[in-house]
Amino acid sequence: MASFGIHDYGVFIASAILLNLTPGQDTLYILGRTLAQGKRIGIAAALGISTGTAVHCLAAALGLSAVITASTLLFELLKYAGAAYLVYLGVQLIRSRIQAPDEGTVSTHSTVSAFRQGVITNVANPKVALFFLAFLPQFVEPQSAHRLLALLLLGATFVFTSTAWCLVLALAAGCIRKAANPGRSLGRMLPRAAGLVFIALGARLALAER
Repeated sequence: MASFGIHDYGVFIASAILLNLTPGQDTLYILGRTLAQGKRIGIAAALGISTGTAVHCLAAALGLSAVITASTLLFELLKYAGAAYLVYLGVQLIRSRIQAPDEGTVSTHSTVSAFRQGVITNVANPKVALFFLAFLPQFVEPQSAHRLLALLLLGATFVFTSTAWCLVLALAAGCIRKAANPGRSLGRMLPRAAGLVFIALGARLALAER
């Protein structure tokens, strides 16, 4: 990696893993969708989150995230749009009907929708964009002739570790949901609880400072 101007690659990987393990909005989103709607929906949501992370890494590598940093108006618009979308998802979950535990009944439309919503909730969080803009360059030599490629490689590494952890979360939450059984009282409470979590996440994002 040194030939690309990347330094302390091992430290970067360790940092990426620790950051992925730290509970945050993405973690709660994946857990909420899985517990409320099942493993297949959770996996789709996890892949959507990972795709959103890839978008942020690419934007940071190309310098597009710097536009958000420079524009207070753009930051605020993106922040409130993301917050409103999380609240919308929360309300939808609270109002939704309980789905059967049979994963085979989940439609393709539902999985595609969960994937799309995962992408949107991640991309619409400007704090994630600012994080990657500040984090990735720390492991690249400023004078590297391959700076763009180095940033892309670091971004790909982060996305790989993030995707692995997101899938683990979805699978683990799927097992918990199966044990709870959506037909029981605890299972019936899961979508409502997940909806409240999403609303709380939306409120926290709306109140977040730069």
